[in-house]
Amino acid sequence: MSPFQPFVMERMMTKFEQEVDYNLSESGVHPLSLGELLGDDPEATAHLLATDLNYPHVNGIPELRQNISNLYDGAAPEDVLVTVGAIESNYLSIRTLLSPGDEIVIMSPNYMQIWGVAKNQGLSVKLFHLREEENWAPDLSELESVVGSDTKMIAICNPNNPTGRILTESEMDRIVTCADRVGAWILSDEVYRGATRVTDEENPSFFGRYHKVLAIGSMSKAYALPGLRIGWVVGPRGALDEISARREYSTLCATMLSNKLAALALSPEIRPRLLQRTREYIRKGYPILQEWVKNQGDLFSVSPPDAAAIAFVRSHMDINSTEFAERLRKEKSVLIVPGDYFGLDHFLRISFGLPPDYLIPGLERIHELTLEMSGQTVL
Repeated sequence: MSPFQPFVMERMMTKFEQEVDYNLSESGVHPLSLGELLGDDPEATAHLLATDLNYPHVNGIPELRQNISNLYDGAAPEDVLVTVGAIESNYLSIRTLLSPGDEIVIMSPNYMQIWGVAKNQGLSVKLFHLREEENWAPDLSELESVVGSDTKMIAICNPNNPTGRILTESEMDRIVTCADRVGAWILSDEVYRGATRVTDEENPSFFGRYHKVLAIGSMSKAYALPGLRIGWVVGPRGALDEISARREYSTLCATMLSNKLAALALSPEIRPRLLQRTREYIRKGYPILQEWVKNQGDLFSVSPPDAAAIAFVRSHMDINSTEFAERLRKEKSVLIVPGDYFGLDHFLRISFGLPPDYLIPGLERIHELTLEMSGQTVL
């Protein structure tokens, strides 16, 4: 076999997320049911039942691409390519636009798919960092120092996974200036856009700020529909055509039913309801996690996320994050993501966008393990 960098977080989740009692590793809120999506609309149900299970438009059915384009100022349906999840958008964007030896600069911490794809493609990888001591603000001076004439792409995650940090518009402008200075692409993973914790205002996209942007979106996070496996990339039409050509060797397209259901979910009538549901899960779940962290004494601390249903919790325990997560899974049947998987030990990514009767017992089992590790009796 050829050398290969596994995607260690997804490897873990593939193996164990369906096997544990409490899965606190997922980064979206509790998923929507089909009944919740359709509501009491017999016309929508009849429309779906009459659907021929044929191939859809390979780039996404027109209604879906129209509804996606409505989310981006200045976009048209022709600027949208529908993919099998955002993970395919990220993968194909890098495979299409970059060649072995090209340089990519990646925000860190980050969803490590892009880092792994870059390693497997033989790219030169540089990082710029979010700083915990500044509530995970990006170190843009570092970005400006590492971006140079060899940089072909800057990869962003906004809102950020795992910290939930949303870039300010001035920070976005400085990133665009960096990219424009050297003619680099901006790959902006925006799957948590709209899943805000403290405001109902959606953070802006990088699309429209610069002519070499690929903005990535998904039904999985803000809309709580990960089972549809629908994502998209919005960007220059020539680049989308090249990405689509490469996709014709693999998945070809998403399913017809997924296209139809995603178009329904993103319709002006239904989308606001789904976003509100997501925000309610986030806003009800975070105080539960925050109170739990407080009750653990000096074991953990956390910076409140701006968005997303995850918190990047600092562990002050004298144990490696992967070792702790493994013990938690094996001894307590709870799955969380160790900070090692984001390149930062002594952190734990914990989900909180879950029903309280699921979230609270899962957190309690983490508490049980910390007591047992300290030699205390679990009552």
